[in-house]
Amino acid sequence: MNIATLSLALAAVSAGGAGQAPAPFQLRSSFDAKGTIPTRFTCDGDDRSPALGWRGVPDGTKSFALIVDDPDAPDPAAPKVVWVHWVLYNIPADAISLPEGVTAKKLPPGTRVGINDWKQPLYRGPCPPVGEHRYFHKLYALDIVLPDLGRVTKAGLEKAMKGHVLGMAELMGRYKKTARDDAEP
Repeated sequence: MNIATLSLALAAVSAGGAGQAPAPFQLRSSFDAKGTIPTRFTCDGDDRSPALGWRGVPDGTKSFALIVDDPDAPDPAAPKVVWVHWVLYNIPADAISLPEGVTAKKLPPGTRVGINDWKQPLYRGPCPPVGEHRYFHKLYALDIVLPDLGRVTKAGLEKAMKGHVLGMAELMGRYKKTARDDAEP
C-alpha cells in the first residue's frame, strides 16, 4: 500500500467511513463522563472552569449556549433546587472548545455571559454542602444567534432558546466537597 492510499484510508476511518451517519453531538472534558471532577475546578481548588470540547455539531448551528448546574442541591438525599454554576450563550458556531480557566475576557468573540445562582457573571465550581453531587454541563446547538439578553439567568436563557435548539450534548461529573464554609445552599 502506498502513502497516498494509506492517507485516503486513514481519512475515511477518521471521517467515519462512507455511508455512515455523522458522529453524534458530544461534549468532553479533562474529566471522564460520570467521573470525579478534579479539585482544581471546585471551591476546594482554584475554582477554575474545566476545558470543554465538542464535536458532531448539528448542521445549521449558528451559535452555542452552555449551562452548568447541580440538580442535587442542597443534599442529594433530599434535593430542593437546581443550583446554576455557569451560563454562557452566543458562543460562535465555529468554536470547538473552551480552554481551562477561561475568563469572560478570554471567551470566543461574541460570547455572552449570564449570571449564576451566586448572582455573578462567571463560572463557580462545585461546592456541595453535603454528599456527592452531580454536575451537568449542557451544550446547546442553536439555529440562531440570540439578541443581547443582558444578565440573563438559566431560566431566561432557556426561554430565549425555546424553539431554536438543534441538539444538546451533555457531560456529567461528580464531586464531594471537603470541609469549607462557602458551599452552595
